[in-house]
Amino acid sequence: MHTPIALLLELGIILTALSLLGTIARRFALSPVPLYLVAGLALGDGGLAPVPAARDFVDTGASIGVILLLLVLGLDFTVREFTASVRRHRTSAAVDLALNAAPGAVAGWLLGLDAGGILALAGATYVSSTGIIARLLGDLRRLGNRETPAVLSVLVVEDFVMAAYLPLLAVVASGGTWWQALLAVAAAMTAVTAAIAASWRWGHHVGRILAHPDPEQVLLRVLGITLIVAALAEIIHVSAAVGAFLIGLTLTGAAADRARTVLSPLRDLFAAVFFLALGLSVDPGDLLPMLPAAAALAVITAATKLATGWYAARRDGAGRRGRLRAGTALIARGEFSVVIIGLAAPTQGRLAALVATYVMLLAVCGPIVTRLAPTRPTAFRPPARRNRATSLAPDTVSAARPLPAPPRPGNGRDAARPD
Repeated sequence: MHTPIALLLELGIILTALSLLGTIARRFALSPVPLYLVAGLALGDGGLAPVPAARDFVDTGASIGVILLLLVLGLDFTVREFTASVRRHRTSAAVDLALNAAPGAVAGWLLGLDAGGILALAGATYVSSTGIIARLLGDLRRLGNRETPAVLSVLVVEDFVMAAYLPLLAVVASGGTWWQALLAVAAAMTAVTAAIAASWRWGHHVGRILAHPDPEQVLLRVLGITLIVAALAEIIHVSAAVGAFLIGLTLTGAAADRARTVLSPLRDLFAAVFFLALGLSVDPGDLLPMLPAAAALAVITAATKLATGWYAARRDGAGRRGRLRAGTALIARGEFSVVIIGLAAPTQGRLAALVATYVMLLAVCGPIVTRLAPTRPTAFRPPARRNRATSLAPDTVSAARPLPAPPRPGNGRDAARPD
């Protein structure tokens, strides 16, 4: 079998460049996503060094990358976690939708986009980047913070909203009728409900079917079933990425842990290709005219995400610093915004450039702002400053043998509002 030399050479250069960019990004504790996007701009049509021989592979790899991103993300959640998140943060989800979809819809109307373009831009400004944020929280060692469950709850609800939004967008962007849109949404919600019910009642059976001592068998079984379900999802006009997410949601316990272990390296590879493909699809000459509009939209929606995180973290009892950390963590946009471009861009000439510029701005600035948010103090503070009730009693404790701080007051209010 003869393999084109140009394909091998271009793929080798692409993967080496992505490796270097990822190393640079992690050196400064940043997400490599924006650098991958910039690399795509440089390698695409109109860029510095086009890669025509590798273009078909990159496009195919990008589709697989979306599926793997959502599959592994679904492995991190269970049906019970989702149910608990929805119950506790229904109000937070409504605030999130109202504050962050509205700026995109207004911007689309001001830019003269049609209904599909307005709906697409509203979705791009609404949904945060679960992949970037999850990685960022781990890098900054904030997974154990009080405000983090609120952040993750907002992200989980957003991901499930996408299950209904993406098929609706696909129909509207293609010029379909209102009844086709309703049918697509109904099919998506039926699929989501069926997957949740299956995970709730038979998830352990699915785990046993896909489990195997051999990592190769686990990889082949999980990936094979996921691709089949993704194809079936596309047939009924549900996003393949959402179908993959539902498969990840179905797997729980040891089966999910094993699948995550064998799939994570493959996800990282194709996710990098996915973000590279976004840059390849945009002509760099189209970005500069959209920079003012994208920058204005980025500033506005960064503020609205900050308000969303502040509200959600307050409902979980976080203090002011925790609320600020939660708000800044939600700023970054990424995967779903890119998926939205793929659905709507073929019929919206300026939308791809606008959203690509917008995503790159927030993918870069979001993690930086999150790093600058105030962190939990590391210096020791006397118990009297943390609990005013202790200051009412005389200090009879010997400095040589200090006792632990007394318990919190009965209503636990002070304990529920840490930094």
